[in-house]
Amino acid sequence: MAISLKNTSWLLRSLLSCLALLLWQLPMNAHAEDKSLQQSTGSLVIIGGALRADNAVVWQRIVLQAGGKGARIAVIPAAAGNPEKSGGFAVESLNQNGAQAFLIPLSVKHAQFKPQDIVNDAAWLDKLKGASGVYFTGGDQGRILQALVKPDGSKTAMLEAIWALYQRGGVIAGSSAGAAIMSTTMFYDAKPVLPTLKLGVSDGKEIANGLGFIGPDVFIDQHLIIRGRFARMLPVMLKKNYKLGLGVDENTAMVVSNQGEVEVIGYKGAILFDLSQATTDGTQKNFNISNARISYLDRSDRYNLHTKTLTPSADKLQHKVNPAQAYNTDQRFYPDILANTVVTDLMFHLIDGKQERAIGLAFGMDAQPELGFEFSFSKVTESLGYFSNASGAESYTVHNLRLDVRPVSMNLPLYK
Repeated sequence: MAISLKNTSWLLRSLLSCLALLLWQLPMNAHAEDKSLQQSTGSLVIIGGALRADNAVVWQRIVLQAGGKGARIAVIPAAAGNPEKSGGFAVESLNQNGAQAFLIPLSVKHAQFKPQDIVNDAAWLDKLKGASGVYFTGGDQGRILQALVKPDGSKTAMLEAIWALYQRGGVIAGSSAGAAIMSTTMFYDAKPVLPTLKLGVSDGKEIANGLGFIGPDVFIDQHLIIRGRFARMLPVMLKKNYKLGLGVDENTAMVVSNQGEVEVIGYKGAILFDLSQATTDGTQKNFNISNARISYLDRSDRYNLHTKTLTPSADKLQHKVNPAQAYNTDQRFYPDILANTVVTDLMFHLIDGKQERAIGLAFGMDAQPELGFEFSFSKVTESLGYFSNASGAESYTVHNLRLDVRPVSMNLPLYK
């Protein structure tokens, strides 16, 4: 059978594209296992996206981690669809909070500069050497790797300079896409949450290698609670053998020290997964997990990644939830566990209630509409809760609820 020149050209381009992705993945995986890369005196500020200009707590903390007033912070808008606009917003916000921030026009979307020119430019590299912080804007995290990682998977000179800044004590901050790159694995071309549970994830498609600033042991996700994304972390963590996962909500940040101390600041909180005791039934073709631990870290809470020790905020320390004096007496069922903030509502109600187990469902009319998932949250011996109403509204910290997820068969239509 004759093959046209046009078809041959298309096939060659496809093969080269696949080869480039494979080459990109392999060296980055090797870097992820190189413990020397994780030896840093720097810190991270991992922001869940949608960071508002008026969130002074987060902006000022980035400046503080970079050395305080007058700190030189490089803004890299590589992920942004409009790098000039996104980068300008970040520079202005940082400078309004005491920094001397400057923009590095690195982006595959930039109208004037090509990434290969920026990443090897001696003037920009010198500016990074004189900086004490880097801020990655939001957008598409794949573009960050396109700009900073060579086609063969090795680091560009600029990425080497960013690592050097981090290792000498600087801060790496990032919002949304800039948060996704913090772990050794990141979502790349992600499906919505429910299809992710139903269809799983594949390397080079839904997931790819991140830049790994937090090290190889912790998975990071963002826009977490408001978009119901907590559930999509689990298939990735199982596939890539992560035992700890942190997902931070919008307009909220996690500050991670070089000692593994995590502090939550900003508007809301973060979800922590611990899968060290979790199991999965490999004979079951659909996603499932048993005996996972899920926690909610509120503003000003601290968690040590090495000792797995939780320290609730000062206003909660003296207000531990007493199971014998549970506040909530009603029994609740949650028909859409993936909806906005539902998972935290369930956790707060369960930890401070007489109900020992709460069920939530995830289902939809997308791929395999007959397949759904039951999320079972239950209190165990290690479960703890803390509360405060210091701000005028009740807030909770929840530690170590058990989570089991199993596939269930949905009968359609659900009602007549």
